[in-house]
Amino acid sequence: MGKLDSIKRILVLQLVTFEFILDVAGYAIIWFLFYKKMIRVQFWQKGDALVIGIYAICLFSLLFVYGAGKIGYLRSFEIFLSHAFSIGATNIVAYAVICLMYGHAIDPKYIIVLGLIQLLFALGWSYLSNLIYRSVFSPRDLLLICGERPVDEIVEKFKTRKDRFEIVKIMNISEGEENIMKEIPNRYQGVVIWDVPQHLRNNILKFCYSKSIRVYMMPKISDVIVQGADVLHFFDTPILLTREYPLTFEQRCIKRLIDLFCAIILIILTTPIMIVTAILIKITDGGPVFYKQVRMTINNKEFKIIKFRSMKVDAEADGKARLASKNDSRITWIGKIIRAVRIDELPQLFNIVKGDMSFIGPRPERPEIIEQYMKDMPEFAFRTKVKAGLAGYAQVYGKYNTTPYDKLKLDLTYIEGYSTWLDIKLMLLTLRVLLTPDSTEGVGENQVTALKSEEDNDDESTVQ
Repeated sequence: MGKLDSIKRILVLQLVTFEFILDVAGYAIIWFLFYKKMIRVQFWQKGDALVIGIYAICLFSLLFVYGAGKIGYLRSFEIFLSHAFSIGATNIVAYAVICLMYGHAIDPKYIIVLGLIQLLFALGWSYLSNLIYRSVFSPRDLLLICGERPVDEIVEKFKTRKDRFEIVKIMNISEGEENIMKEIPNRYQGVVIWDVPQHLRNNILKFCYSKSIRVYMMPKISDVIVQGADVLHFFDTPILLTREYPLTFEQRCIKRLIDLFCAIILIILTTPIMIVTAILIKITDGGPVFYKQVRMTINNKEFKIIKFRSMKVDAEADGKARLASKNDSRITWIGKIIRAVRIDELPQLFNIVKGDMSFIGPRPERPEIIEQYMKDMPEFAFRTKVKAGLAGYAQVYGKYNTTPYDKLKLDLTYIEGYSTWLDIKLMLLTLRVLLTPDSTEGVGENQVTALKSEEDNDDESTVQ
């Protein structure tokens, strides 16, 4: 298996390098044929290499952040989006550099043509590279080991990626540890551990590690907390330290400065969009433009979140909290548009400036919803250890209809693994989420939430 993985990495590296070289070569061509001749700046001997090198470094960095090289891991369309954002942002930076050297704005048609060609090639390359990968490497055969919790949920998740995984057998812990250990080495290329008691899970992990078998394990809350622990070496044995506060003073200061800078810039840039949106909402039904609602942020502090109203004025006339369902009749026609492209979230920039929210953090919930979540999941309160966010880890790596427990684990992964670089990365990745349809879906008819138990399938489901 180790040799096979090495072959996979070599193939992926070759495919990514080919695409990267072509993109950089395309820029080099328009630089030498057009832009260099227009600029009067006297270059030293290696000036051309510097200009092209800046383009290459910028493109490589963005391709890395957006995961454009994750062939076989991401879907073809996700790879294309990663390339599209990387190419678009890099070309904008390159054009800005050219304008600075020229002294004022220069004809952008050549860089625009280059970008269009690059996007068309990236579209074909994304699908072709994944096709090549999947034709060479078949999905991994997996053994699923489960406990008392139903396996339907996890099986359905793996079925969404049939190109990578195939669960060929399911074993319950009731079959006995000895039988499970005998089965693992047979024909499987990986083991999935789902809701298994800790003592047995540890034994399975150690056994698989000794046999060099990979393990896909769904972490528990305690596992996520330990992921953020510091390793101390006071003694002759490692000690894991989980701190009482997730962010240091320096991290909080830097995070606040980034929030203020980005929020003010975006408010300036999006003011025309917000004005047009406000007018359309007012024209639609004459109701209020903004929707304000009490939400919870750091240390369970309440604040009023501001959004553009996307639902009818009487959406909650009965006073009950409901999550937005698919094809919700309460959403207005303009509401469907602004929700699809997330324009309804723009007024929250003012919440960020005020200090109620941050750009990145767990999405703020309503007090009554948190109260209901905590009845079955007391750990849900852990999300308020940091300031609520406009976007977050759960929004980038989850979906709108991801279960509350899984969202909690994603949010805790962010809290325990926090860094300034992670915030910047999530800001960039949020742009890709905006174009992912399933990230804006409402809650499904039979999906379990704090407002709808498995036994109660009333059509209640998050406002706005």
